[in-house]
This record gives sequence, structure tokens and C-alpha cells, in this order.
Amino acid sequence: MTSYIRKVALALLFLISVQKLGVAQREAQLAADQPSQIHSLKVTILSTMLADQGIGEWGFSALVEADGHRILVDTGARPNTVLENARELHVKLSDVEEVVLTHFHADHVGGLLTLRRALQKENPAAISRVHVAQGIFYSRPQKDASESNPMIAIRREFEAAGGHFIQHDHAAEIFPGVWLTGPVPRQFPERNWSVSAGSLGVETPQGLREDNVPDDQSLVVNTNKGLVVITGCGHAGIINILTDAEDQYRKAPVHAVFGGLHLFAATDEQVNWTADKMKNLGVAYLVGAHCTGIESVYRLRERLGLTRATAVVGAVGASFVLGEGIHPGAIAQ
Repeated sequence: MTSYIRKVALALLFLISVQKLGVAQREAQLAADQPSQIHSLKVTILSTMLADQGIGEWGFSALVEADGHRILVDTGARPNTVLENARELHVKLSDVEEVVLTHFHADHVGGLLTLRRALQKENPAAISRVHVAQGIFYSRPQKDASESNPMIAIRREFEAAGGHFIQHDHAAEIFPGVWLTGPVPRQFPERNWSVSAGSLGVETPQGLREDNVPDDQSLVVNTNKGLVVITGCGHAGIINILTDAEDQYRKAPVHAVFGGLHLFAATDEQVNWTADKMKNLGVAYLVGAHCTGIESVYRLRERLGLTRATAVVGAVGASFVLGEGIHPGAIAQ
């Protein structure tokens, strides 16, 4: 009898152990299936038009600091703007190795070579890895037979300086919790791009097409408060970008939108439509820099139901800090 009880007890212990192991494995699998989250985030503008510190220009650049990772998004228009603004703002860039270029336009890529050449003197790996979307090196021929894509020449010089490009044709996680959209599907008919009178279009593998900036991409940070989306110009359309981000990464509110939205020349109807869609997506903070447009930021703020503390025109030196909100600087507050 004693032997029988012992056998039953051992069998029960074995079953309990197997059950606990199964629960632990399921919990581990659930944890593995959850996308990584960022808990510390700061985004600082280094190039845009408005400035009460540094140099203002028609361009864009922002430094993203996420859980110890530092990423430069775009490099401004003029060769020295970002380098000089960073120095004036006491922002160290020599330990930044990763760069994201949101698209090919000169006002976003103009400082790349200067930054690489200046900062590699302190750190050979500085500004050495540049993430771009497929299409950024496509030819953009003009009616006068000239080439309007600066990235073709920049590529040769940058690679000669020891840098290299990583091309993305789809969404990719570049750090845990930090994603590139890659080229964004154009689900909604947003025409958030401008075509110059001299443009013949863009040479794609399918032939010459209207240049709708197919290489436009954004950076998405998955935080414990929701998604933070950093755009350059948002030529793919900010609603297309936000919808794609929500679909790709997780069904969560869009906590903040930071960067250019290319709405400076938009009609009231377009701005209202955009604001209504952003509101449905849960946008809680907006830093509208560069090509968003001052009037468009104010209209978005009003229709989103945000305030001067939660929606501002972006200025050089302005920042968004997760858990704190927007630090707008003097001129934009």
C-alpha cells in the first residue's frame, strides 16, 4: 500500500511539473511574440525653418535617443547646418553611427557628407551606416537633360569616405522597439508631394513615372505609451504612414507625431480630413516641423482638441521626451 501511494504521489508530482513547464513555455512564447518596447525616448530637432537657437533653414534633421541608441534622422539642407546647430545646442554627434534618410530631397540629405567627414575624425564609425528606402537612388531626369537626384553623387562620395548604405524594401526593426517603415503603401489618396515644372518623373524598374517620392519612409518607435512616429516630409501621406505603422507594429494609439507633414499648401478640407483621421488614431502630441506649415499646425491642433502644450510648431532645439511631453523652446511655445 505504501509503495502504491508513493507511486501515485510521484505521478502527481510529475504531472504538476509538466503542467508548470507548459505554462512557463506558453508565457515565454507570449513574451517573445510581443514587440519590444522603448521606455526612454528623446527626439531633438537639429534642422528646420524656425529657430531661436542655431540656424534656421528649409530643411529637416532630428536626433532620436531611444533606450541608449542614438539615430540621426535626416541631415538638413545646407552642408554645415546640423553640425553647427548640434555644437551650439551642445548635442554630441560623434558617437552617432546610424542615420536614417527619409527620402532623396536635398533639404534632407545636404549635410550627410559634411557630418561624415567632420565626425569621423573623432570616431571612425560616426555617421557610417545610412538606412534608406528602395528608390532613393532612382534617376530623376529633368527636361533640360540634367539630373535632379542629389543622392546619386552623394552615394559615390559617401562610400568613398568609408560609409555604406542599407537599402530597405519593406519594414525593418533596426533596434529592438525601433522600426523603419520602408516604402509605405499608399492606401489613402493623399498627394503630399510637389512636382517641379522641369521634372520628367522618376526612372523606376517599371519605367518613367510621376515622382511621388516612392522612397519616402519614416521611423516608428514602439513605446510603452504608444507609437511615436518621426517623419521627414511625410510624402507618402501622414495617414498612410500612421495606418501602416499601426498595422505593422501593434494595434495601439499613436502617442506622438514628430516632423514634417507637407501640409503647408494644403486646403482647409485636406487639413480637416487629416486631423480627423489623426484623432481617430489617438494622436496625443504633435510637433509639426519643416513643411507642415505654421497655419496647418494651428488648424490640426484645434481640430484634434490639443493644446499649446501638446501641439506646437517645431523649432531648432525643440524636443519631445517620453513621459514629459514637448519642450518647445522660446519662440514656439
